[in-house]
Amino acid sequence: MQVYVFDTYVKSRQNQIMHFDVLLPVNDTSQAIQAAKSWLATIGENDATVTSRECRYCHQEHASDTISAAIRNQGYFIYPMEGCPGLK
Repeated sequence: MQVYVFDTYVKSRQNQIMHFDVLLPVNDTSQAIQAAKSWLATIGENDATVTSRECRYCHQEHASDTISAAIRNQGYFIYPMEGCPGLK
C-alpha cells in the first residue's frame, strides 16, 4: 500500500516538542490533522494545537504489512519519534 506521510511537530502540556508522522492512504491534510488529534487524545494531549502549520505533507512511501493493516483498521497510522510517550 502506498501511503502519504505528514511530518508533525506538536507541543505537549509540559511544553516539550513531540515529533511524529501521520501515515494515510490519501494525501489529505485535513484528515491528517484529524488523525493527529485523535491519537493525541489517546495519550492525554487533547489540548495540543494541530493545524496545517504543525502537520505538513512530507512524502509518499510504501507501507509495511503491519502499517497497512493498521490503516485499514483505523484509517491512519502514527509513527512516534522524538518526545512521544513511550520513547526514550
